[in-house]
Amino acid sequence: MKSGYLSQYFKQIAWKHLSAVDAEAHRSHQHEFGGVGKLKAVLGTEDRPNIPTAFIYLNDDDPEPLQETRYLSWYDTRRSQDHRGPEYRLYFPDNIVTDNAAEGDLLIIGVRPDETLMAIIAEAGSTVENQLLWLFGANDLMHPGYSVKGELEADQTRLEFAAYYILEQLGVEVEQEAPSYLDDMLSRFNGKFPGTRDFSAYARHSLGEIDLKGDPDRAVIVLMEREEILFRTLERHLIAERLQAGFAEIDDFLQFSLSVQNRRKSRAGSALENHLEHLFGLLDIRGDRTAVTEGKAKPDFLFPGAKAYHDPRFPSELLTMLGAKSTCKDRWRQVLAEAERIPDKHLLTLEPSITTSQTDEMQQRRLQLVVPRGLHESYTVPQRSWLMSVSDLVAMLLERQGAAGF
Repeated sequence: MKSGYLSQYFKQIAWKHLSAVDAEAHRSHQHEFGGVGKLKAVLGTEDRPNIPTAFIYLNDDDPEPLQETRYLSWYDTRRSQDHRGPEYRLYFPDNIVTDNAAEGDLLIIGVRPDETLMAIIAEAGSTVENQLLWLFGANDLMHPGYSVKGELEADQTRLEFAAYYILEQLGVEVEQEAPSYLDDMLSRFNGKFPGTRDFSAYARHSLGEIDLKGDPDRAVIVLMEREEILFRTLERHLIAERLQAGFAEIDDFLQFSLSVQNRRKSRAGSALENHLEHLFGLLDIRGDRTAVTEGKAKPDFLFPGAKAYHDPRFPSELLTMLGAKSTCKDRWRQVLAEAERIPDKHLLTLEPSITTSQTDEMQQRRLQLVVPRGLHESYTVPQRSWLMSVSDLVAMLLERQGAAGF
């Protein structure tokens, strides 16, 4: 098991699309996934009743996945029949996840390092299905049975920022730490979380002398990864301290847990904006962050700035609005109404594998998606021809800035 690789979290995986029989299993009281012959490579040949299993169902509509911890049972129904060959079955009890499964949904069976299982079901045609296929390198889906990937193959899958985001959707606790920085952070920030701008600045400082201007696409990923690992290091320490102190009431614990989750969610978006603001400054790109356009609308970035935007004499074609969201989901539509003078808007995201139906709608709504070049491979070939990289965005902004005489 190698730190920073997929096998740190999964020993083996198997995947397939659910058949009609699979999806209807719980309704017909068969309670089993079919076509399991290849699972011997993952689950072995011995009977394994009641293997603890985390069932998870994901789609693009619900903000949180459905989860239930139950079990899977794996055994040969003909084990006592010497004259007949083996016939393996994979049984499961009723649960909220399988109740939501439908024909065509993606099923992934994953073996964790502690030998427990995860049964992950993702809605067919969803972005989260695409992301899981990309994360696990699960490309062979043409035949009806399972495909299998062992530890040796998984060990070759180096994880980066976008992969950790997908793992967290599965409820997998990402193990990222930089302990050599902990004492410095505790001293510098007085044993608590600093403001997001201060923490982003610290993350950049910790990288030392690196060329952020030479490769903006890689710079965005490197900065976000560094801040993430530093944040998790500090967070793990501060949470341990708080848990050790104890809670007077259960409501206090629940409130603390909620605050941890909310901090994680809000910080990622702020970090992306902080690092983009710094990068634009290094590249001498003029612009304002969260400038007011119409009403209370405040786009994340407005180029070359609010003064130009509110000057009716300034050419609209030289204005640029950029939204910045570490993950999109359906929130990308929010940016469409944030700057009325700019019909063609831009959105920078770190989310991989967004579905073709979503990117088609973005094009129809005149929203250009900007994704760091290293994540382009998670998209289809036709999508890649339309996507902009961060370098493409930088070149466009500098060209428009020059045309405006700045």
